[in-house]
Amino acid sequence: MKKIQLLFVALFGMIAVVVAQQKVNDKAVIKTPGAQCEPCKMRIENYVSKEYGVLSVNVDIRKKTTTVTWITDRTNIENIKAAIATVGFDADDVSAEESAYKRLPECCKKPVEKTPAAP
Repeated sequence: MKKIQLLFVALFGMIAVVVAQQKVNDKAVIKTPGAQCEPCKMRIENYVSKEYGVLSVNVDIRKKTTTVTWITDRTNIENIKAAIATVGFDADDVSAEESAYKRLPECCKKPVEKTPAAP
């Protein structure tokens, strides 16, 4: 009888450990207004997908957003935004790194809005 009780306690303990170690995923949609062509999409997806803890990255160039899913105990939203900025793109409130932005191909750079000439 004691063996059965001991076995039950050991089994319950192992189940508790497995439940405690389950990974929690989080998902966010980040505004990336500079993502305007296929090379932009590929750059962001390739770079951010290599970030530790990131499970998936999907850039929507029509909506100018990036959807990211990650494991919460490995990274966070701020690290992901910083990774996007490191590639040369704005990510919500995080501005792109200037040196990375300068290295982007011309098609990935935001067009400079011209102000009308004074009469």
